[in-house]
Order: sequence, then C-alpha cells, then structure tokens
Amino acid sequence: MMSSLFLIFLLCITMATAAPLRSGFYSETCPEAESVVRQVMKNALIKEPRSVASVMRFQFHDCFVNGCDASLLLDDTATMLGEKDALSNINSLRSFEVIDEAKEALERVCPGVVSCADIIIIAARDAVALTGGPFWEVRLGRLDSLSAKQEDSNEIMPSPRSNASSLIDLFHNYNLSVKDLVALSGSHSIGQARCFSIMFRLYNQSGTGRPDPAIEPKYREKLDRLCPSNVDQNVTGDLDATPRIFDNQYFKDLVAGRGFLNSDQTLFTFTKTRKFVELFSKDQSEFFKAFVTGMLKMGDLRRDQPGEIRRNCRAINGRHMKRLWESRRERIVI
Repeated sequence: MMSSLFLIFLLCITMATAAPLRSGFYSETCPEAESVVRQVMKNALIKEPRSVASVMRFQFHDCFVNGCDASLLLDDTATMLGEKDALSNINSLRSFEVIDEAKEALERVCPGVVSCADIIIIAARDAVALTGGPFWEVRLGRLDSLSAKQEDSNEIMPSPRSNASSLIDLFHNYNLSVKDLVALSGSHSIGQARCFSIMFRLYNQSGTGRPDPAIEPKYREKLDRLCPSNVDQNVTGDLDATPRIFDNQYFKDLVAGRGFLNSDQTLFTFTKTRKFVELFSKDQSEFFKAFVTGMLKMGDLRRDQPGEIRRNCRAINGRHMKRLWESRRERIVI
C-alpha cells in the first residue's frame, strides 16, 4: 500500500503545472517537429514492428512517475539510479533507440528546441495511428527532468499480477476514471509480453498450485505450449490475436477469456470494469474515442519542477550547456 505522504505527492503531480500545453507548440520554432518524429516511427515499424508498441508504452511508464518529463529515458549515473531498471521496466521496456533516433533527427533540424518528453508523446500517438488506430492532435510544451528516481517507479508502477481493483485505485490517484483505465489498457492491442509475466497464472494462481480459472481452456493450452514450466521466461507471446493492428480485438479476447496478462483479464472479471470491456469489444469507435481522451489526460500529468531541453535524451545537459527555461515559459500553479 502507498503511504499517505506518497499519495499527497502523487496528487501534486496532477495539481501543479508549468505553462499550459497546447497543440501546435512548435509551429514557429520547429514546424517540422511532428513530421520528423513520424518518419522515424515509420522507419521503426518497417524495421521491427514490435518496436512501435514498445515506444507507445513509454508514455504510461514515464507520465505516471513524476509526470511526463522523460525521466524514464535517463541512463544511470554514478550518483543516480534511473527508471530503466525499475521492477516494471527491466527486461520489459525496449526500443529506447527509436527515441534516440528521433532526437538526433530533430537536433539536426532545430537544435535545442524539442524536448524528449514531447518526443515520447508524439511517438506514442504515431505508434497508434501507424498501426491502424486513431490520430489526434497532441498537446506539447513539456520540459525534460533533471533527474530520475528508480524507487519512485518501483513504488508506483503496477505489476502484471495487479487486479482491476488496485488499478482503479492507482488511476484514481491521477484523476483518471474507470473508463480511462479500461480504454488505456487497450494499448495492449499491439505488442507482446514475456512468459515471466504469466507463469503464476498458468501454474500457481493465487497460491493454489493451479492455473487461473478465468483462462479459456484452449487458450490455456496454447499458453502452456508457449510457456512451459521450464521455459526461458524472456520468451514472448502476443497480447491479443492481432498484435500488429491497433483495434478492439484486445477487448473481444478478454470477453472470450483470452487475455494474456492477469491485469488484462481481470478487467472483464471485475464488475466495475466489465461494462467498458463489453462496450469496447462491440464498438471500436467508442474505444478509439475513449483511448484518445485517456491519452490526452495522461499526457497532461506534470509536476511543477525545473527542467531543460535535453540534447541527448539519455543524459541531462552538461553544466556548461544547461538551459533552464523557467523564464521562457511562465510557470503557473493551480
């Protein structure tokens, strides 16, 4: 359970903001910004289709930990343990090089202008649109953090074993509704996950020594073949039946008992979330609309803290290059 002080800290993320985010933020300073990122994402999709699903998930893993500030992208240093090796990220998040490529391309076009935090937001949107999902206007104007904290990620981010009740509580801390939770879980419409994440479901659900009864029998046989008890747990399986297409198949699979992760299937077995799973399984347009709403709300999560425009997304700028932007972007505290 999170401490009361930590919950207060989380609420500060949603209540304190820098200058308002807006669409078209770089229209004058770097008008090619979004098209540059989109081209990098197109290339990544051709080179390795799974990579765009990985990049899309960066927004969730970044924004829930101290706001959308690209702290996720910082490498460890001698004095700082970053978030990449946090419990929910290690051996799971990948394709950081795609963000590197986007940043390098932007630095050639308009150096020192586009933040890494905004690149994550643009890239996540493009990952969805390029795989068949909706396109939306993103709100931009974020700063990059000056540090990262692995322990914060460990404290906040949910595990694949999470149930719907705990996920509802987590999302509520960020003013995200039950509908937002279910819609954003639809990000699992594309991509894969490791056997590591489901071994307990297959062989020891809730300490019973048995598989999760919510798994449809034929699907369980498929998972047993993919992830036998002696498997290399880094072997990956598809999160839904159409892992390269962003659609509502994910929700159809949950209704049929074919959710890969426990945190996914529990959305159908839990009463408060089931109605949205059923709605989205029947109406893809409703899913797309709710997903866009959730992504925009999640993208607005920020803390009121100093920041910069990193030149390399993996490291803060050197002291002689550091550019703090408080004077350029008037800070507003709600």
